[in-house]
Amino acid sequence: MVLTACLIWVDEMRIDIFTIFPEAVGEMTTLSVLGRGQQHGLLDLRVHDLRMTATDAHKTVDDKPFGGGAGMVLKPEPVFGAVEASNPPKPLILLDPGGERFDQKKAAELADLDGFSLLCGRYEGVDERIRNSLVDEQLSIGDFILAGGEFAAMVVIETVARLVPGVLGNQSSNTEESFDDDLLEYPQWTRPSDFRGGKVPEILVSGDHARVEKWRLAMAIVRTSELRPDLLERRGVSKEEVAVLDEFEISIHDRFVSE
Repeated sequence: MVLTACLIWVDEMRIDIFTIFPEAVGEMTTLSVLGRGQQHGLLDLRVHDLRMTATDAHKTVDDKPFGGGAGMVLKPEPVFGAVEASNPPKPLILLDPGGERFDQKKAAELADLDGFSLLCGRYEGVDERIRNSLVDEQLSIGDFILAGGEFAAMVVIETVARLVPGVLGNQSSNTEESFDDDLLEYPQWTRPSDFRGGKVPEILVSGDHARVEKWRLAMAIVRTSELRPDLLERRGVSKEEVAVLDEFEISIHDRFVSE
């Protein structure tokens, strides 16, 4: 636990990662948000080398599939051994293309836990006994194939870590980013106010903060309708939000408007 400046005890979130490339994963966990989270006692990231629990002299973690076929399969012994030796937090999640699609909602669910663990798949997959008897869930970061689950693990860890209270310096950043409320983030500008003829919208330098917030909502709706209409169709645009759009003389297709 960590004692914060306001004298509130905060539990560390523990995340265990099981991989055959601990050096690569370990290096990434020291950077940026993850590094600061660990330094401040908010994150406890533990990387486990599956080769350390292999049962032969050569530390073999893979073997040919029964029945033939291309590629190699991650063996059950080192995986079971590593998990059972470390007593990791549940759920144990296998990163696999066939898993549940990982998104911001799932990240928020994981961020509410005290911890969880990730198993990085490799080769042609894992022995089916690992799926059936060891892992609790399976997650996928998209419909594409990677050589292994290490980069997928880092996507999951950083997305979740950003939602852990205190990890980000400005916690409001979480509620103003893309996918909050199923909307993409509104457009952003910074100095200079005029760059090669491209000027910052006047409303952003007006000082009218209430109107700026309305404008940003309108821009988020517009951007989502243009880039991710599937999100907006699922979410819908309320009558109150339509009124905000009307205030800025912005129209939107009727299919997005909630009944």
